[in-house]
Amino acid sequence: MSQQPPDRSTPSPPARPDASMSLLTNVMDHSLDDGYAEATAKRKADGSAAMPRTLKAKLGLAAGLVLAALVVTLGAAEARVSAPVLAKERGELIERIDTETSAADKLESQVDKARDDVGERQRKALEKHGGDQGQLVALLSGATAVKGPGVKLVVDDAKGTDQGGGGPRETTGFTDTGRVRDRDMQRVVNGLWQSGAEAVAINGQRLTALSAIRAAGDAILVDNKPLVPPYTVLAVGDGKRLSTAFEDSADGQYLRALKDTFDIRTSMSVQDEVRLPAAPSLIVRTAEPKAADTGSGAADTGKGTS
Repeated sequence: MSQQPPDRSTPSPPARPDASMSLLTNVMDHSLDDGYAEATAKRKADGSAAMPRTLKAKLGLAAGLVLAALVVTLGAAEARVSAPVLAKERGELIERIDTETSAADKLESQVDKARDDVGERQRKALEKHGGDQGQLVALLSGATAVKGPGVKLVVDDAKGTDQGGGGPRETTGFTDTGRVRDRDMQRVVNGLWQSGAEAVAINGQRLTALSAIRAAGDAILVDNKPLVPPYTVLAVGDGKRLSTAFEDSADGQYLRALKDTFDIRTSMSVQDEVRLPAAPSLIVRTAEPKAADTGSGAADTGKGTS
């Protein structure tokens, strides 16, 4: 039996991997510039690419150019006319803002003067009708400036960035940032009162029985006046005894925990003399002096009515 000769024919080339993407391959291999060139040549051949030769076509082209130029000119003219009007309105608005700001500043100044006058009249009335203890009552109520030995406590925000974790403020519900909060100053002031302070002021703001320490955002307000750190607390009293009593109190330990945990900066020093201003106003809105006993049998509680 004859043997078949070996097949020496060239095998067919393998299929291209991108055979299924013939459209994309055609786009990549053949530039669109060839089609543009072919279309341009065709237009030149039949004369459609030339400028219009008939009078009607030329008039239409001229009318289109004139219309476009007219639109551009009118737009520029309108913008040029409206610019002074806008500038005038802007100037009038700025002038109104300046006027109203000046009026508000003037009213605020009048309110401050009236508040100072009311406070002065209250202090004089308190001294006049306080009897033999008029000066003592005025001192304890904050109606007069005081001076004497005491302590100086400075509380300032931490230098570091955001700090979290537990500690005395772990129940606040947010990450602590090492900033002094209004509740911190409340505890500091209450601790000083409890330790024997006779008068207290924060950053020159005298505290009384009617004072409130609140927060507005990150700012601390004392009687609705914003304070900025560092917070300098001055307290009149027996300096050494007051300092020792405060440091041993729960509020003093709270302040120490703030320093250890959140790096809040604190320092306390005994002063030979501190000076505290009078409270700006002492307005009692609810309490009234108790009326004389009329024999109705009401219990004598010794408290005011409201």
